[in-house]
Amino acid sequence: MKLSLDVENIKGSGCANTIEVHLRDHPNIHEIQVDVDQGIVTIDTDNGTIKDDIVLRLKKMGYPEKGSVDGIESMKAKASSLVSCAMGKINRQKDSE
Repeated sequence: MKLSLDVENIKGSGCANTIEVHLRDHPNIHEIQVDVDQGIVTIDTDNGTIKDDIVLRLKKMGYPEKGSVDGIESMKAKASSLVSCAMGKINRQKDSE
């Protein structure tokens, strides 16, 4: 089954790489796709009950579901996502060397 989540703060390939790396270890996720332009994370899973876990993981990385945070929480998420994106870019460059 496909689960698509509309999330905030995805800015580029570094963000996508971070999301993929951090969700890859989940035992119930078979495939991860990140649509940077649309801000959508789609996972292929055989477990329909993992949505809350995935939403929490994404939020901790700075990619909350759209409309789920505001004010200071939104600012914290943006700051976290900037760090996550930067780390994703660095790790992607290391992997390609």
